[in-house]
Amino acid sequence: MARLDIVSFRLGGTDGVSIEAAKWTGALRSLGHEVTWVAGEGTPDVLIPGLAIGAETPPPLEQLVAALADSDLVIVENLASLPLNVAARVVLYRALAGRKALFHHHDLSWQREHLAHLEGPRDESDWHHVTINEISRRQLKERSIEAVTVMNTFDCDPPLGDRESTRTTLNVGSRPLLLLPTRAIPRKNVEGALRLASSLGATLWILGPSEDGYGPELDALIDNARVDVRRGLGDEMDIHDAYAACDLVVMSSTWEGFGNPVLESVTHRRPLALYPYPVAREISAFGFDFFQLDDVRAIESFLRHPDTELLERNLGIARLHYNVATLAKRLEHLLARIAITSAN
Repeated sequence: MARLDIVSFRLGGTDGVSIEAAKWTGALRSLGHEVTWVAGEGTPDVLIPGLAIGAETPPPLEQLVAALADSDLVIVENLASLPLNVAARVVLYRALAGRKALFHHHDLSWQREHLAHLEGPRDESDWHHVTINEISRRQLKERSIEAVTVMNTFDCDPPLGDRESTRTTLNVGSRPLLLLPTRAIPRKNVEGALRLASSLGATLWILGPSEDGYGPELDALIDNARVDVRRGLGDEMDIHDAYAACDLVVMSSTWEGFGNPVLESVTHRRPLALYPYPVAREISAFGFDFFQLDDVRAIESFLRHPDTELLERNLGIARLHYNVATLAKRLEHLLARIAITSAN
């Protein structure tokens, strides 16, 4: 058994990095490892506010060193990948100098236009790197950093949500309900989702909040599109209710580090309309049957005559390649390569 510390900006939230870190934690604990969360906000075991994205001052080096002192391996979740707190990253590098560390890269600075001018991840002899897609692995290799890919994984038998109650609460009647299960920011291409909803005479449900000052632009888009829109997840609902209630999931993003709703649509047995962002093409290559965002005729046909066999085929592919039940074994192999053995 080893002691593993997971470090990030925030842990325990609903953001993609927190969700995947929680899956890794469950898998690592099933292998017999002790796992401690260290983060600037959320629900970590050790709270160090200077690690948070909006922190005004970096964490004291001695505080971070003390928090990680007993760790056999530090797993860094995106804090060194996406420089949203550059000062904290500098301190973390100092704390990890000469130590064994594993960097789990969800996003990289050059993949975001407004961060492309900032330094990417560093490397040292006893540091190891994992990406969640092949695009990032190849881009790191071009920068002389070797990495392995461990794709995000998913519960292929999620809880069943309450379709009828949720639709009644939303008051959508018999109209098609399109689910956009993301935040509303420019790269999510909400305009594309609104355009599809308008073409289908459907209601669009935007699940996440608007961020990065996008609210006024989003309001203007909705007003101009004249589409029936629902916003947010009600107090009496959960994500499984949202997937159960919808008739089609929409992923209109132009860029995602992965895009968890793509696989969540599959595991919840829902059709998906997809903008072909780069990692989405990588996912689709496994053989999934998705609709193009602008293929209105094919989507209309499916909504009139749903093909349950297509949905089951997609789920079968997810079970083979993206099943959370396989994560522990994948991580066991990964840790063995860096001389961390499990208790099982």
